[in-house]
Amino acid sequence: MRPALKTFLFVDLDDTLFQTPIKVPNAKDLEPVAYLKSGDPISYTTAKQRALFAMFSRDMTLIPTTARNHDAMSRVNLPFSSYTIIDFGGVVLKPDGSVDEAWAEIIRSDMAQAVDGLNTIKQLIDEYAVAEGLKARARVVEDCATPFYTLVKDPDKQASNLEHIERDVVLPWLAGEGKNFNVHRNANNLAILPNTLNKARAVAYVRQQLEAEHGEILTFGMGDSTSDARFMASCDYTIIPKGTQLAARTVESL
Repeated sequence: MRPALKTFLFVDLDDTLFQTPIKVPNAKDLEPVAYLKSGDPISYTTAKQRALFAMFSRDMTLIPTTARNHDAMSRVNLPFSSYTIIDFGGVVLKPDGSVDEAWAEIIRSDMAQAVDGLNTIKQLIDEYAVAEGLKARARVVEDCATPFYTLVKDPDKQASNLEHIERDVVLPWLAGEGKNFNVHRNANNLAILPNTLNKARAVAYVRQQLEAEHGEILTFGMGDSTSDARFMASCDYTIIPKGTQLAARTVESL
């Protein structure tokens, strides 16, 4: 009898395994699981999420696949034991927590070609914000000494302000000079990413490492956002939490 396949769940974190309390205003059973630099809790799990995590952990190896950077990931208090994918796929951490240098070398080369574009769209956003009297300012997000993407948030959390920036600045730039980039907006985050930076590429790389070690494997992908869709689609099966951005644009819209 052939042994059972090793099973792996590539799973997003924020708004998938946990969230801020404002996302679950009626929950009475929250437990903190992610923390600010000050040590104060910021994100929590519900009883259902804890039950889900426990169930998955019995039969699968969970691999975080997140936009969080190295520091933010270190402040997540969940017991992961395998690879970790952070920075939208820009960094892969080995099971011992060290940076996978083979992947880092690939990404550094790609990001070196993208950094001028990241700085250009940052400048265009900031110039527009000043001209329109908006408080939002863009920044190029770096981790592990590598620039990855340009991010803008609205200090007042006004969705309309980010909508205007996306419509008037980002989309026209993507249609021309920025054709090798894409935009992702979810809640109060507007991110402009190089096409070479995506979770699906990193998942494919990690999957190769796992297959080299275990042979054929079974994979699941789980996430809440449209930015998760590509890596989820690359897995054998997908799981979408209800009430999320991705659910609203797929199963809940049918």
